[in-house]
Amino acid sequence: MHTLLMVLLIIVALSLVVVVLLQSGKSAGLSGAISGGAEQLFGKQKARGMDLVLHRVTIVLSVLFFVLALAITKF
Repeated sequence: MHTLLMVLLIIVALSLVVVVLLQSGKSAGLSGAISGGAEQLFGKQKARGMDLVLHRVTIVLSVLFFVLALAITKF
C-alpha cells in the first residue's frame, strides 16, 4: 500500500510541475503591475480557454498531492 501511494504521489508531483510550467505568466514584472491595474479597470480578462483549464487542473492536482502526502503518513 505504501509503495502504491508513493508511486501515485510521484506521478502527481511530476504532473503538477508540468501543469504549472505550462501556464502563462500573469504579469511581466513592474510593467505588468502597472498595466495589470489598467487591464482590471477597463475590463480586459486574460484567463480564457486553456489558461482556465490549466488553472483548474492545477487546483485538482494540488489537492490530490496533499491528500496523498497525508495518506502516506497514515500508512
